[in-house]
Amino acid sequence: RPEAARPRASRRAVFGAAFAATLSSLLVSPARALDAEEAFEASAAARSLPSATPALGDLAAAAPGAEVYFGNGCFWGRQHEFVQTEREQLGRSNDQVSSLVGYAGGFSAKGKDGKVCYYYGSPDTVYERLGHGEVVRTVLSDSSPEQAQKDLRAFAKTYFANFKKIRGFGMQRLDPQDAGAGYRNMIGVPGGMSSPLMRIIEEENVNGMKLLEGAGNAPNVKPNEDDVFNAIWVYDSDALPFYAAEMYHQFHDGLGYRFPEEYTVELKKNAIKRGLVKDTGCPEMRERRFAEFESITG
Repeated sequence: RPEAARPRASRRAVFGAAFAATLSSLLVSPARALDAEEAFEASAAARSLPSATPALGDLAAAAPGAEVYFGNGCFWGRQHEFVQTEREQLGRSNDQVSSLVGYAGGFSAKGKDGKVCYYYGSPDTVYERLGHGEVVRTVLSDSSPEQAQKDLRAFAKTYFANFKKIRGFGMQRLDPQDAGAGYRNMIGVPGGMSSPLMRIIEEENVNGMKLLEGAGNAPNVKPNEDDVFNAIWVYDSDALPFYAAEMYHQFHDGLGYRFPEEYTVELKKNAIKRGLVKDTGCPEMRERRFAEFESITG
């Protein structure tokens, strides 16, 4: 990603495979993160997951066709993992893949000109300034309640597998070098903490990460819901919806590692042709093959 776009070190300024070799030196200090978490818990805004378990019937009604999103750091690599979950675990064809990268978690809806963009967009459209963070959105099957619940469980397993245990402190995401509210851990489901879907999320939270009810961050102010260690913000995706990211970011290589062209080129072309990936109206990074993708949209 372009260095000029982001003033802080990380993916924002370091791009390439060499970054992986220095990852260990960039880890977020668990002690500092814990201090931030404790400060947050002192706030009246922090609320833990309700203990009441929703009825199975409610879950069966809520799951089919539901759109959910997951965020924990850079969305490039996370999209690949969710796509592979769709194809390898859930048996979806390339024409059925639903996972997209984008932005969510800000209650400001969109920028003044109706857009939510990456950092090379107009300042009043930049996702982090609008209160959003990077996420991957995917869609549960609408074929049956049973399949939809199977989908959600598979996606939740994939999500929670993208954290590692720091002894004595809890769970840290795999790419903590990208820090700040724009990279915070989050899950969005219809209904938020009150959603019957949270039953499956809670069951798959096998390492007991804290699930915190979020209200979304306001635009252009210090975020109330920041990047908290060993914790995940839970949002109502109906109230705080998903905004698809630019074509450039979809089906992208990971940070410091490459994916096969079957994924970065062919699957991306497929997604554009069937309308899954669309022009967002935001500026695009014109990478080497971008004209090839752009020609598909006309």
